[in-house]
Amino acid sequence: MHKRELSNRDWLFLYFTSLKRWFLTRTHTSGMVFENHKSSVVDLLLWKRGKYSRYAVHFGVFMLIILSVISSGIVGNAQIVSGSYPGIPVNPLVSAASQDQVEVQAVAEQLDPVTIISEKPRDKVIEHEVLSGETLSKIAEQYGISVDTIKWENNIQSDSALKTGIKIRILPVSGVAHKIKEGDTIYSVAKKYKAEAQPILDFPFNNVGDNLALSIGDTLIVPDGTAIEAPKSRPTQYLATRDANLPPITGGGQFVMPTVGGFSQYYSWYHPGIDIANRGAPSVQASDGGRVIVAGFVDSSGYGNRVIIDHGNGYQTLYAHLSANYVSVGQSVTKGQVIGQMGSTGRSTGTHLHFEIRSGGRQLNPLSFVK
Repeated sequence: MHKRELSNRDWLFLYFTSLKRWFLTRTHTSGMVFENHKSSVVDLLLWKRGKYSRYAVHFGVFMLIILSVISSGIVGNAQIVSGSYPGIPVNPLVSAASQDQVEVQAVAEQLDPVTIISEKPRDKVIEHEVLSGETLSKIAEQYGISVDTIKWENNIQSDSALKTGIKIRILPVSGVAHKIKEGDTIYSVAKKYKAEAQPILDFPFNNVGDNLALSIGDTLIVPDGTAIEAPKSRPTQYLATRDANLPPITGGGQFVMPTVGGFSQYYSWYHPGIDIANRGAPSVQASDGGRVIVAGFVDSSGYGNRVIIDHGNGYQTLYAHLSANYVSVGQSVTKGQVIGQMGSTGRSTGTHLHFEIRSGGRQLNPLSFVK
């Protein structure tokens, strides 16, 4: 048998098949080389918290400019202007374009030069002098921060504290400003103000050294931080006795939610109540009318500062982990009366209220009773 000679079409097919195989092999090889060295490049750019990354960016931009200049010289070579050389006829389209350029140039010469300056983010705390009629919300909108940020930084509670002519401090972003003390770390400061550590590191004007070192006396901006509110100064009672001579008070039997917030834990066999969490630490009200039989820190059971109310109809309610209570043992309270402040005393991992409803020595599910 003799071999069949390949036609031009077969040779062309073999050529493109080989070219495709070569291209795929080179692409795969280049990709593997890139993957093998990518981690090293990333580690270099992130070394010392990205200290040298901006130099890499500057070098890349510089190379792009050089490439643009070179390519513009190649692609945009000088063209022969229509009608500028003998024997070359005038192209009416080119002439019209040239006339348009002349008109644009004439208009441009009549315009005043303007420099547009991009808005730079503020890098420090500034002072604002209050003008007549200004409010907290108006000032906050002017500087792009929250109203609470102005309140926390200046210890202002309402618009009534804004007097014309006084100066208030304005942070560069919403959050709080913290003056660094000995022993402070990024993470301890973030935890103190209920914020995340990464935004503190990412804020470009915070002075954070290598290994996250902080300098005592510096001001650290905590973006989206929440100021620590001091508990109210009402005295806390530490008694846990009941005066049997006082006449009983009977509640109405209809319970209401004692505070506002989100449920962080529900009733179960191992958790005989509900937890209502709120970082703002709002006030706590009596769920129904009755008489206070326990108030304060009475033992080490984990409830911390608490109040227990006997409603005189077989039901009792417990309010635990309070930062302060405003009632005393034997005091009569009505439904909705403020009896304390939400807190995190006792065995607690955050600001919340532990609320129980009891009957006959058993803890019941409060969500089956509250309206």
